[in-house]
Amino acid sequence: MELYEYARPELYAGAKILYLHGFASSGGNGTVRAMRLLLPEAEIIAPDLPVDPDGVMPAVSEILERDKPDLIIGISMGGMYAEMLYGHDRIIVNPALHLADTLLKNNGLGRQDFHSPRKDGETSFLVTKGMLERFRDISSHCFEGLASAGEDEQERVYGMFGTHDDMVDCFGEFSGHYRNSLRFDGGHHLNDTVFLHSVMPVMQWIDDARNGREKRVLLVSVDDVLRDSRNGQPIGECVKVIRSLAMAYDVYFLCRGDHYDTESHRADIEWLDRWMGVCAWNRVIFGGHKELLLGDYLIDAHPGESGGDRFMGTVLHFGRDPFGSWQEVRDFFARLGGQ
Repeated sequence: MELYEYARPELYAGAKILYLHGFASSGGNGTVRAMRLLLPEAEIIAPDLPVDPDGVMPAVSEILERDKPDLIIGISMGGMYAEMLYGHDRIIVNPALHLADTLLKNNGLGRQDFHSPRKDGETSFLVTKGMLERFRDISSHCFEGLASAGEDEQERVYGMFGTHDDMVDCFGEFSGHYRNSLRFDGGHHLNDTVFLHSVMPVMQWIDDARNGREKRVLLVSVDDVLRDSRNGQPIGECVKVIRSLAMAYDVYFLCRGDHYDTESHRADIEWLDRWMGVCAWNRVIFGGHKELLLGDYLIDAHPGESGGDRFMGTVLHFGRDPFGSWQEVRDFFARLGGQ
């Protein structure tokens, strides 16, 4: 995968993004390099955070005052600090909310090597018991100012948690404070693919809200459109096409099923989580009355069923000419250009 091919010059164009790295990392790590490739018109501010935890918040506060970033992304240790930066749009990924305990569990005491180059040229640092206690004290202040930050704070923060994170698991604690808490297919450390397909969709949602950007609504039925009813596998290039369409449209997923069949509902969500990923989060609709749904487009393999023939928008009969494949669906929407 050539990352530059997925660049989004329009996303956060002219905006500033502050990136707060994880423990033993730096502002010169791979995720920052990926961000600069994918968001060429945004200014990525990625400082090397001080090793001593007491120096981090003063340094970050100075950056906030000077640069006034439009978005803050905090990873792991940086996510812990980002949680306390109330009043800013934030994406908090795998936050290490109890970093002292995490370090003790993972043999973090003593001499440690930095995982990526730092501007000061340092290659290692010393973790002492005193430093752990300072981390413990800072962690104790997480969520402290949330109650007084106001209801708007809930819409400004997204917590993201890797389903394969074997270092920290703070989903339950975080989701007890913030409602926008979601899981993604990934581990504790981000790679280019995870950033592209999991973090960037959330960045898109925040940027759309920041700019008051309204998009056409695209409804996609799951059965026989995305999921082959014979073997449960994705149909054709649906995953790739849906990810592309989600950049230009508000995409929602339609599932049918008996009102009381909660196991089927859960299975649908698990399938969408697995194959559609973050773009399906909080965008799943259960029901059998398509005519009641408000949307601009409906992609459906059975438009004559459940009121699909009375849908008020444009219906694309998937599996029939001219929408016999996902390539043809992709080409149709490419000609529309988001309209």
